[in-house]
Amino acid sequence: MADLESEELPRGIALAWGVAANPQRGPKREMSVERIVDAAVELADADGIGAVSMAAVAAKLGFTPMSLYRYVSAKDDLLLLMEEQAIGLPPEEVREQDGWRSRLRAYFEAQVLIYLRHPWVLSLPITGSPITPNSSAWLDSALDALGETPLTPSERLAVALACTGQARWYGTVLAGYTEQARTSGLSADEITAREAALFDRVITAAEFPALRAAIESGVFLEDGDPFRFSFERYLEGVEAYIAGLDRGDQHADAAPWLRDDSAELSADKRVRAAAKSVREAEKALRAARKEERQIRRDAAARITARPEK
Repeated sequence: MADLESEELPRGIALAWGVAANPQRGPKREMSVERIVDAAVELADADGIGAVSMAAVAAKLGFTPMSLYRYVSAKDDLLLLMEEQAIGLPPEEVREQDGWRSRLRAYFEAQVLIYLRHPWVLSLPITGSPITPNSSAWLDSALDALGETPLTPSERLAVALACTGQARWYGTVLAGYTEQARTSGLSADEITAREAALFDRVITAAEFPALRAAIESGVFLEDGDPFRFSFERYLEGVEAYIAGLDRGDQHADAAPWLRDDSAELSADKRVRAAAKSVREAEKALRAARKEERQIRRDAAARITARPEK
């Protein structure tokens, strides 16, 4: 780590790097930051992040909450340290793979496993880059995987962040299905079949023609994994871009997509009022379509019931 004075760092980050000052008073031999974090992670793994509080962690360790505050002075710092422990260091197999694509695939899969082992990590808010040892090691491993490519440093960072985002989204879905299976007692296949049946009941060709066609093709009952498919296509796109650079193509423009004043616009009362009008119009359109479907069903029923002459 770079030579940084502990007072330059927020308390939680200083604790993660091991440069925070130890408390001058308190049950030193029995208590430590490591024991506090261990207990908090155990609570979260067992009952979710909602079960974690300074009081609950203190009770698990047999101390008072004030004893904890001498070591971890804020719950946000505790959450940061919990995440740091849960993600750990990237496995060595990430760096041992041959080629940047295999290394990023191993990186992606290793991150998904973290979310399956510790789904509560997905509940933690993202408020910026977690500048901690383990999170830095993960980012370093992804950047290192791309080190021999002609990508610029900014492009390597963009690819690394996209892999992390894909892993988080995939982990969110898998963790959600795992929790649903645990609470419902249904198997993964049973959950999939139930969802497919629900789609089949409510999606009509008149209102959602493309989605209806997908349902009738059996897309929701196929064995393939759409998330792994899309991740591989993403890697193919990066590979094609790198091949273009090797041929002499220019680097792509990295201009931002969002307007510079987007933050100001979101707080503008006129923008909020217009957005509300759009929502109301969409609601009215859905109601009109629902009424149209009912009228069509009623008309079809009358035609069917009409006696033949």
